[in-house]
Amino acid sequence: MGMDDKIANKSEDAAGKLKEGAGRATDDERLEAEGRNDQAKANLKQAGEKIKDAFKS
Repeated sequence: MGMDDKIANKSEDAAGKLKEGAGRATDDERLEAEGRNDQAKANLKQAGEKIKDAFKS
Protein backbone atom coordinates (compact mmCIF):
# COMPACT_ATOMS: atom_id res chain seq x y z
CA MET A 1 0.00 0.00 0.00
CA GLY A 2 1.41 3.36 -0.97
CA MET A 3 2.11 5.84 1.76
CA ASP A 4 -0.17 8.42 0.14
CA ASP A 5 -3.04 5.90 0.13
CA LYS A 6 -2.48 5.15 3.81
CA ILE A 7 -2.54 8.84 4.67
CA ALA A 8 -5.67 9.46 2.61
CA ASN A 9 -7.50 6.54 4.22
CA LYS A 10 -6.48 7.59 7.72
CA SER A 11 -7.55 11.18 7.11
CA GLU A 12 -10.92 10.04 5.72
CA ASP A 13 -11.37 7.82 8.78
CA ALA A 14 -10.48 10.68 11.12
CA ALA A 15 -12.86 13.04 9.33
CA GLY A 16 -15.60 10.44 9.68
CA LYS A 17 -14.95 10.14 13.39
CA LEU A 18 -15.13 13.92 13.76
CA LYS A 19 -18.40 14.05 11.83
CA GLU A 20 -19.87 11.25 13.91
CA GLY A 21 -18.84 12.99 17.12
CA ALA A 22 -20.24 16.31 15.98
CA GLY A 23 -23.48 14.63 15.01
CA ARG A 24 -23.74 13.01 18.43
CA ALA A 25 -22.98 16.29 20.20
CA THR A 26 -25.64 18.18 18.26
CA ASP A 27 -28.18 15.33 18.04
CA ASP A 28 -27.89 15.45 14.25
CA GLU A 29 -28.57 11.85 13.20
CA ARG A 30 -27.79 12.58 9.55
CA LEU A 31 -24.33 13.96 10.32
CA GLU A 32 -23.64 11.06 12.65
CA ALA A 33 -24.62 8.57 9.93
CA GLU A 34 -22.44 10.37 7.37
CA GLY A 35 -19.50 10.05 9.76
CA ARG A 36 -20.04 6.32 10.18
CA ASN A 37 -20.37 5.98 6.40
CA ASP A 38 -17.09 7.84 5.82
CA GLN A 39 -15.34 5.56 8.30
CA ALA A 40 -16.73 2.46 6.59
CA LYS A 41 -15.56 3.68 3.18
CA ALA A 42 -12.07 4.35 4.53
CA ASN A 43 -11.89 0.89 6.07
CA LEU A 44 -13.07 -0.71 2.83
CA LYS A 45 -10.47 1.17 0.80
CA GLN A 46 -7.77 0.15 3.25
CA ALA A 47 -8.81 -3.51 3.01
CA GLY A 48 -8.75 -3.31 -0.79
CA GLU A 49 -5.25 -1.88 -0.74
CA LYS A 50 -4.07 -4.67 1.57
CA ILE A 51 -5.51 -7.28 -0.80
CA LYS A 52 -3.75 -5.65 -3.76
CA ASP A 53 -0.48 -5.65 -1.83
CA ALA A 54 -0.89 -9.33 -0.96
CA PHE A 55 -1.16 -10.24 -4.63
CA LYS A 56 1.84 -8.11 -5.60
CA SER A 57 4.15 -9.99 -3.24
